Amino acid sequence: MANSLNELDRQHLVHPVSSWQGHEARGVRVLRSAKGATVTDATGKELIDGFAGLWCVNAGYGHESVVQAAAEQMRQLPYATSYFDLGAEAPIRLAAELAERAPGDLNHLYFTLGGSDAVDSTIRFVRYYWHAKGQPQRDQFISVEQGYHGSSSAGAGLTALPAFHDGFGLPYAWQHKIPSHYLYRNPLGDDPQTVIDASVAALKAKVAELGEDRVAAFYVEPIQGSAGVLVPPRGWIKAMRAACAELEILFIADEVITGFGRTGPLFACSEEGIVPDMMTTAKGLTSGYAPMGAVFLSDHVYQTIAQGAGAKAVGHGFTYSAHPVSAAVALEVLKLYEGGLLDNGRAMGARLQAGLSALADHPLVGDVRGRGMLAAIELVTDKERKTPLPTELNPATRLFDRAWEQGLVIRSFAQGAFGYAPPLCCTAEEIDAIVVRTRVVLDQTLEDPEIRAVLKG
Repeated sequence: MANSLNELDRQHLVHPVSSWQGHEARGVRVLRSAKGATVTDATGKELIDGFAGLWCVNAGYGHESVVQAAAEQMRQLPYATSYFDLGAEAPIRLAAELAERAPGDLNHLYFTLGGSDAVDSTIRFVRYYWHAKGQPQRDQFISVEQGYHGSSSAGAGLTALPAFHDGFGLPYAWQHKIPSHYLYRNPLGDDPQTVIDASVAALKAKVAELGEDRVAAFYVEPIQGSAGVLVPPRGWIKAMRAACAELEILFIADEVITGFGRTGPLFACSEEGIVPDMMTTAKGLTSGYAPMGAVFLSDHVYQTIAQGAGAKAVGHGFTYSAHPVSAAVALEVLKLYEGGLLDNGRAMGARLQAGLSALADHPLVGDVRGRGMLAAIELVTDKERKTPLPTELNPATRLFDRAWEQGLVIRSFAQGAFGYAPPLCCTAEEIDAIVVRTRVVLDQTLEDPEIRAVLKG
């Protein structure tokens, strides 16, 4: 069966963010089942899912209450459009529950299918907002280098990772970047206040360069996930929020990865007490059990758009926006978070951070960083010079394969970094196993001839 699926996969299934030819050569690893924080492949091999699928299965696998909620909704009302002033109970209740828990006055929800189209929706809402305010010339957008804001046609330009631009004609001329806060490799050093001050200055300089009456919005992740879990200094995001308020541009927080307990609280923005003008979520919203994303709009953004449109329809919509089955799943997942998973995630997050930090003395470990159940280890061959692993090692594939052999699923970044985002349901034993298996992979990699040839120390 596995061989048959492998061949069908080669012939027909296009995989996201992969070398199509490389995938054809390697073939697919078929996952068959999952429970808690463990996944099982088609050969029967069990692995701890240290990355929660794609940082999304926050609640863990196999919650029967979620399955039941989805099944009941499918039997009763499997689909209801939210066009034509129609609706269904589950998405209405979900919007109310999320608004009650969101920071500040983020009281209005627009539901999407996932994170990418949530970001894309904000771009349209930002544009409409400024048109409604009589300032249509505000059409320039700023984001942060090494940030990720999805893979839609517009959002991928706000993303600042080369793979999402190469061959696509991105970014567009209206999309601009300022340097990342990346502490480990920041040319200004790792002093937190220096980096905060430099980022604020860079944003103000970019706005001045583009024209103070031209900039529409600033996009940022509380933690830059897809660049290798780049954690800003405490106070950084609060300072950037304050700068946007001073500059009178919209502040959009992308919490697709960090939302729903990933860093500790339900939303990472609440850690520094900031309230964005808009906020995007997905992934943990349904714990990956069904596709869904959400845009949270503040009162003033919503009211400006509503008043600008008047009796006219605001021309933005998706067929599956506010899907009742996805909403029913999200409501049940929210109960699980508040029924103990958030508390467990905070405890296990502290254990994960401590366990990974204990690997800092390994000859290959240059940096350990993270917050809660979100972490990374960056590998180097020279700690003093922070020399990355040699490219001929093909770190992303080799390190992922090696972790898989040890019964661990992690994210392996191209520059030679491990990414961790375990389910919030993890036990202490599973967290400890993640750390132990990581050390085995590090020790094995230390013996690679390519590493030995360039290793210092």
